Amino acid sequence: MRMKKKTKATASGAAKRRKGATAARKSASGKSGTKRAGTKRADAKAAGTEASTRGAVASGDKSTIRKLRAQLARAQARIEELQASAETDFLLDILNRRGFERELARSLSFIKRYQASGALIVLDVDRLKPINDAYGHAAGDEVLKAIVAAISDQIRASDVIGRLGGDEFAVLLWNLSETDARAKAAALEDAIDRLTFVFRNSHVSAGASAGVAILTAHSDLDRVLDEADRAMYVRKAQRRHES
Repeated sequence: MRMKKKTKATASGAAKRRKGATAARKSASGKSGTKRAGTKRADAKAAGTEASTRGAVASGDKSTIRKLRAQLARAQARIEELQASAETDFLLDILNRRGFERELARSLSFIKRYQASGALIVLDVDRLKPINDAYGHAAGDEVLKAIVAAISDQIRASDVIGRLGGDEFAVLLWNLSETDARAKAAALEDAIDRLTFVFRNSHVSAGASAGVAILTAHSDLDRVLDEADRAMYVRKAQRRHES
C-alpha cells in the first residue's frame, strides 16, 4: 500500500511539473510576443520620426534654395545696374567711351560673322570751349544736350550714339553704303550747325565736324576709331578753310 501511494505521489509531482513547465512556456511566449509587438511599435515610431525629419529637412532645403535664388537675382540686377552706370554718360544719358567701344566691338564681331555692313561717324563740336569760357560750363552743357537731341533725331532706333570725350561724339550706323554714310555725316553737321542758343542776350551757335569710317569684315576696333578720327580732323580743317 505504501508503494502504491509513493507511485501516485511521484506521478502527481511529475504532472505538476509538466503543468508548470507548460505554464512557463506560455508565459515566456506571451512575454516574447509582447516584446516583439513593442519592438515593432518602436520601429514604426522611429521610422515615422525619421520620415518626418527628412520631410522637414527637404522643406528647409527648398526654402534655402528659394532664398539663394532671390539673392542671386538681386545681385545680378545690381551688377547690371552698376555696369550700366559705368558705361553711361550721366549728363547726356548716352553711352560713354567705354560703353560705346564695347558696343562697337560687339557690332564688329557681328559684321565679321554675318558679312553685314555699317559705318562709324565721329563728330567734334567746333566751338564748345569758347562757349564754356565765355558763358560757363552750364551753357556748354546745354549745347551738348541740344547736340545729342539733334543727332538722335537724325538716326534710327537701331543706331547707337556715344560720347567719346568732352566735345567728341560717335555714331554707329547699321546697313548702309559708304555714299549713304557720308550723306548722313553731312546731314548731322547741318543739323548741329542750325542750332542756336541765347546766353546773356547773345545769340550763339556751335557747329560740328564729322569724319566717316566704313565697317567691314576686316575692320579692327582701334583702327576704325582712328580712321574716323583722322577723317574728322581733315573735315574740321576743311570747314575752317571754308569759313
